[in-house]
Formats: sequence, structure tokens, C-alpha cells
Amino acid sequence: MRSILLVKTSSLGDVIHNLPVVSDLRRIWPNIAIDWVVEEAFAEIPRLHPGVRTVLPMALRRWRKQLGQRATWAEMREFVRQLRTPYYDLILDTQGLIKSGIITRLARGLRCGYNAEVARERHAAWFYDCKYLIPPNAHAVERNRWLSAAACAYEQPAALRYGIHAPQATPGAVLQPAYCVLLSATSRDDKLWPEENWARLGQHLTAQGLRCVLPAGNPRERERATRIAASIPGATVAPPSSLNELATLLAGAVGVVGVDTGLTHLAAALDRPVVALYVATDPGLTGVFAGVQAVNLGGKGQIPSPELVLASLQSLLTKVHA
Repeated sequence: MRSILLVKTSSLGDVIHNLPVVSDLRRIWPNIAIDWVVEEAFAEIPRLHPGVRTVLPMALRRWRKQLGQRATWAEMREFVRQLRTPYYDLILDTQGLIKSGIITRLARGLRCGYNAEVARERHAAWFYDCKYLIPPNAHAVERNRWLSAAACAYEQPAALRYGIHAPQATPGAVLQPAYCVLLSATSRDDKLWPEENWARLGQHLTAQGLRCVLPAGNPRERERATRIAASIPGATVAPPSSLNELATLLAGAVGVVGVDTGLTHLAAALDRPVVALYVATDPGLTGVFAGVQAVNLGGKGQIPSPELVLASLQSLLTKVHA
């Protein structure tokens, strides 16, 4: 096996869940060339893995909104040209959607993906030369790894490794050694943890000498983070940041507490102690998955208490420093 193309375009959490595939492939074939097709918004994530040779960003979300512009069609032609230039020994679609299946079909090489029975969109299987029946009730990370092992005919390594490293902080950046990151923002309101719970947790952490940092993206998220930070002594709201900058922030944290959002998975992939909070979804299939330094709390219709979250984080920190 000399070269492989991975197709996992979005979302942030899904892209992070695919990183162990790169680590597995590199352990089996240390010199293999691995390229990756991903949405431009998440392109920084595969670049954090030293085992990825080339990242091929696509902009399907943006292109859909700008189909009437010549520049859009020029970009799409150039993307297809880059996609079809190499010939790959194997093309692996771990996403299992029709859009990812089409991308897989456009590339040149042996095309592999999920069987129609277990693909997220069953018609995606039309685009593959080889299809594999992977248990649908396994965690997303394991499904990705099992699919890669089946398609490439190797025994999956026992150890789980995301294999990424955060960029070093830029000169002048102030990253105090004792801080916790609180990831309070997520894409759906029903996934939010109550603001008063964040305040109580943050006050407990501050009393233990830990500064709280709250990243936030869009204006609505920043308003919420600002309200929460105002109720926690010494807490700060991080400025708008790129994924690389957020990775650096997360990597330097003593611990991370986050709701069901991609950044919580990124913190786990960076080997930080993570407590993930679920109130509207079941973490069984898509919760944080990183061994003993990460724990999922709650579930659909369940709201973890600040005291339980604090106790879980303290337990993780004790294990790290043991």
C-alpha cells in the first residue's frame, strides 16, 4: 500500500473521530502517503496530524450558495482536477453520505465504504467498488477504524491514538498554566447546559485556584459566554479564534468541560482531561472517546449537576497526576 485518500468532509466532531484512522495506517505502513478531503472550515484539523501528506479542502457549503458565480465553477473545476490527478491504491469514505460517495467516485483508485445497510445514507454505497458491513451500534471512532482495517486488510492496532499536536502558542500569548476551558456553546439550544450550572461550576473551580476561560464564536455565543464569565471571579471570554488557536488553548488547559460540540472532542483528541456534558443526545455512539482521561455525563433528558461535573473532573485530574 503506497497511497490512500480519506474522505471525511464534516462536521468538526466527525473529522476528529477520523484522526485515529491516520494513526492506524501509519503504524501498519510507516511510509504510506495519506491525503484527506475535508470541508474548508475544518481543514486545519487533518493538518494537525503529521501523518497526513496533503489536505484537499472543498467548499461545498459555500459553493451551494454561490452557484451563479463564475469563480465558484472555477474553484470546483480546480478541486476536481486536484482530486483526480493522483491515482490512489485505495480511496476510503468513512462518512457514508451521498455527497462523500460522489467525491469518492470522482477520485481515481479502488473506492471503499460502508455497505448500504449501515451507511448513514444507504444510496452512498452505489459509489463504492468495495462495501463493508460494520456494526452500526459501535462508537463512530471504532466504526471508522474498523472500516479502514477491513478495506485495507490489516488487524486493527489495539491502542487508540489521535496523533495530533497543537501548534505552539505565539510569542506574547498569555496562557497561564492553571486554567480550565469551559465550552458552553453548541449548535443547538437543546444541547446547552444551564447558565446557572456553569456559574456554580466556575465558582467552585475558581475557589480551587483555577482560572476559567470560555471560548465563543458568533455574537450569540459570545453574549452567553460573557454572561457566564461575569458570574465567575476572574473568568475570561477568549477572543474569536481559529481552530489552530483553539487547539493551542485547549492543549494548555488543566482540564476541559464542554457540551456536545466538536471542540469537546478536539480537547479529548489532544489528550486533555475532559468532562463532556450531554442533555439532549445519547453519548453512546458519538460521545467523547479517548480512554481514561475523558468521561461522558448525562444523556437524553438528563442534566448533570455541577457537583457531579466537578467531582468527575477532580477524579480525572487525580488520575493524570497520580
